[in-house]
Amino acid sequence: MAEVALRGVSKSFGGDVALDDVTMTIPDGSFVVLLGPTGAGKTTTLRMVSGLDVPDRGQISIGGRDMAGLTPAQRDVAMVFQQYSLYPHLTVRQNLEFPLKSPILRTPRDEIDRKVGAVAEMLQISHKLSNKATELSGGEMQRVSIGRALVRNPALYLMDEPLSSLDAKLRSDLRIELKNIQANSGATLLYVTHDQIEAMTMATHVGVLDQGRLVQFGTPRAIYEDPVSIYAASRLGQPRINILPADLFPGAPARARNIGLRPEHILQGAGQESQVQRVERLGDQTRLHLSLKGHDLITVTDAHTPLTPGALVKIQPQNPFYFDATGARIA
Repeated sequence: MAEVALRGVSKSFGGDVALDDVTMTIPDGSFVVLLGPTGAGKTTTLRMVSGLDVPDRGQISIGGRDMAGLTPAQRDVAMVFQQYSLYPHLTVRQNLEFPLKSPILRTPRDEIDRKVGAVAEMLQISHKLSNKATELSGGEMQRVSIGRALVRNPALYLMDEPLSSLDAKLRSDLRIELKNIQANSGATLLYVTHDQIEAMTMATHVGVLDQGRLVQFGTPRAIYEDPVSIYAASRLGQPRINILPADLFPGAPARARNIGLRPEHILQGAGQESQVQRVERLGDQTRLHLSLKGHDLITVTDAHTPLTPGALVKIQPQNPFYFDATGARIA
């Protein structure tokens, strides 16, 4: 496995800036998630690292080796895309075997059988090994696509929203499996998603991208607890952070334009009076949708709360974030 380093990487397509001076180090053996909405630069970053696209400026290295001029095959990376990349005329077994039969790897037959069997069992597709790819469901096809990457032992795994087309239960199961695979194998994995749950549950590090710029890089917990801006704070957390006018509560710094409150950072029982608009019961917790002086916000409360719509609740902030007029965090 290998450390991956990007230094001042920029890329434009015509007049559109896709990446703008991105500098980032992906530690050896880490699970790094690139997080952001469509157009943030996530997939472009992945394509730069893979060699499918070439930076206009900057340097990319894998394992200390400059990747300039090297093809994807020469970079020793395994890629999984959102769309299934299978050979439809081949069986599941043949699709899984295909990467191992390349002239570069020259994997012995018994090793191919062992790796294919282990990956098929892990992804719960052992019973489908004899099926043609065209006979599979969408979820099964994506599992085979992931399996084709996992049978190899590359320097780096690159995954572009591989779980987005799967149903909720399978997504949850595969999140656990991918994290276990990465942790047990020590693999370096760069993963692209807009799903903050995937980032929070799988990543050792998260890179938050906004319009081609890397705005924050750190552990999911560090970004959640210490965001550098409103944008970074809004990328992680479910429900999303409440962003409100800073003068809604007393004690705001002079430069503060907005106050940011995570749902769990709103204390009930004292402070400003708000009204319950909706009660959302989720089993282990209940979310309260409140209205405070015309502003909507969400907080969490006891699962068995007796509160109902129309009830009045006093609230006050605990450990709030403050942001200036540009959206930057005020320390």
